[in-house]
Amino acid sequence: MTFALAPAKLNLALVVGPRREDGKHELTTVYQRIALADRIELKSAPALRISGFKADTIVRSTLEALAERAGTEPRWRVSIEKKVPVAAGLGGGSSDAATTLRLANATLDTPFKSSELIALARPLGADIPFFCLDGPQLGQGDGSELRSILLPQDYFVLVVLPAGVVKSSTADVYRAFDERLGEHGFTKRRIALLSALDSVNRPSDLALLPPNDLAVSPLSERLLELGAFRADVSGAGPALYGLFEKRAKAEDAAEEMATVGEVWLGEPSW
Repeated sequence: MTFALAPAKLNLALVVGPRREDGKHELTTVYQRIALADRIELKSAPALRISGFKADTIVRSTLEALAERAGTEPRWRVSIEKKVPVAAGLGGGSSDAATTLRLANATLDTPFKSSELIALARPLGADIPFFCLDGPQLGQGDGSELRSILLPQDYFVLVVLPAGVVKSSTADVYRAFDERLGEHGFTKRRIALLSALDSVNRPSDLALLPPNDLAVSPLSERLLELGAFRADVSGAGPALYGLFEKRAKAEDAAEEMATVGEVWLGEPSW
């Protein structure tokens, strides 16, 4: 049996453009892992079996795609211990899929190269290729065209999942974006993101990145009042994050925000 952690991600910036011919949206985003993670265990088995998370479909489809590409049967048993909130904008399902893909690939007689795994994963979910790589990434195209970037890692992350918020499906979030003509000004916003990214040298410089185009939360302002140097929604939400330079301030903010929802306090992860 082998195991690995499947970390959550933050979108430290998310600029969204028009719908593409393939039905996806053009976007530019900054991906950053955090230490909040699921635990994945994998071992050989007579047939494919996924346990621990009944709602899973993406891990199963990813392993079936790997087995088909390798010309073999998907003979693995996978156990998922969930810690990352589901459907919260933190990429938990995609991370589970990518982590399982890497573990299963290592069991093949002739494992695929990283670039081959990314090509296999790209049609299965735009976030999966990010989790097949290490370190922060700039995502472009539909989010799966990736370039490694250097970002400061010496700060604290407070994730807040507001209580009582009913998450719209990601498709509905993008539909609402289209209805309000959110793609207008995409090129300008994208250039502003890239320019700000070039100016990031220390943690507080992350405040220069533009806000999330898809989702907003009034709690972001509260996190800034509590000392965060940046606060925003991750992905399509509803989870949001605050970034803090001092742990003490982050702990005080976590205590305050625990009155409005579930909180997690930790650090960036490579």
